[in-house]
Amino acid sequence: MTESVARFELIEQELNRVDGYAPSQGHPKHLKMANNPFVFLRGSAQLFYADLASGVIKLPPSLYKLPLTTIMGDCHSANFGFLSEEGSHGDSIIFCPNDFDDACIGHAAWDLLRFAVSLALAVDYAQGIQQGLYTTEYEVKDKPAVSSAETRAAIEAFLEAYTDICHEGLSDPQSRLFAISGFHSGHILSKRYQKALGRTCGGEAFTEKSSLAKAVDLNVLPLRFKALPERFNAISALLYQEIEETFAPYVDDSIIDIVQRVNAGTGSVNMARYYLLVGPKTQEGITPDLALYHIVEVKKQRHAAPLFHFPSLSPVNQLNPAHLTVNCQLRMQRRPDLVLDEAEWQGAHWLIRSRHHARVGIDPEQITFGKKAVKGGFIDYAATCGEALALAHCRGDRRSTQFEAAVSELLPDQVQSLINCALDYAEQVKQDCKVLRQMLAG
Repeated sequence: MTESVARFELIEQELNRVDGYAPSQGHPKHLKMANNPFVFLRGSAQLFYADLASGVIKLPPSLYKLPLTTIMGDCHSANFGFLSEEGSHGDSIIFCPNDFDDACIGHAAWDLLRFAVSLALAVDYAQGIQQGLYTTEYEVKDKPAVSSAETRAAIEAFLEAYTDICHEGLSDPQSRLFAISGFHSGHILSKRYQKALGRTCGGEAFTEKSSLAKAVDLNVLPLRFKALPERFNAISALLYQEIEETFAPYVDDSIIDIVQRVNAGTGSVNMARYYLLVGPKTQEGITPDLALYHIVEVKKQRHAAPLFHFPSLSPVNQLNPAHLTVNCQLRMQRRPDLVLDEAEWQGAHWLIRSRHHARVGIDPEQITFGKKAVKGGFIDYAATCGEALALAHCRGDRRSTQFEAAVSELLPDQVQSLINCALDYAEQVKQDCKVLRQMLAG
């Protein structure tokens, strides 16, 4: 079997295994992934771990000496952003990892490498848009884009910032409780931070731009989800009753309305999920206190991406998929969501979590286009993510500083090797994306 045929079969096998569809069937997720290598990376975490297991990816061996810790599992530049601590119950806005669907106990180097690869592919995406190879919904036609020459500097900044946070933790273990918040006006994240502040309960944009306002019609009583066919499907009365009876014990107030959420996410776009509008029931003629309402997501959970190829790393990873996600998120966040739980329903495991009012994500266009981006903003973003990821990893063990000590000793000598590994694998992802396009074309 030739190498190209073997690669073709591996991609087909891994996508079919996780998504339940062969690429030739033209599933919407696969169509989305074929748009560009950056999105392909986002939707194919299982392929990344298959390549680690088979030796296609060769990480510096010394990085496997780092103590195991809680990792994101699907670490990339678009899985960081702003959110309110304690879910929709808090107004403290921080920058941190915002996706724990593939979190588990694993090797920190996996997160480091995957994020570094995503930086290279974010630059490729920006360059591809300028060259007419890729499309975007953003208005970037007249904006400068980050050049490929800045890729290595951005990865270096990411790894240096990560190491610095770990080194700081050696002398001050309480620094694990630090959270990243507040950005000066010149920082590339400044406007996104201000946007998140405006979406908090007391913010000026809460009734228009918060997660609650975007999903719920705040002008009718009782409150109801908006009629948004591209986002929500109505459910039958029987299913409504079943969901209400099953999940009412897990929320902090009454369930006011329920819809099915569709077309959400990239890696988990095909996983069933429902939105619950939660808050106090109002009496006729009484205006509701909107600060008491929030959205709770109930999402079917599958096993974290690393575990199929690395099933025996830790006994903790034997927890059911939703329980493992909750367990890791509780450790990695400073102040986790107050509504964060798991339940078994319909023969599957379901994750229950708050939808943050002020959640603001980061798309690659926002860090690779514009004057701020090309004048160091892209590099600053990478460094900020390095700090945020280090804090999340260090919180995996709050009893000692063994992890911080190992990172401080081992990572600095492997920075260039890790960068080269990331750049090599970014080229592999580009080729894989082309293969997927061929599969979809029949």
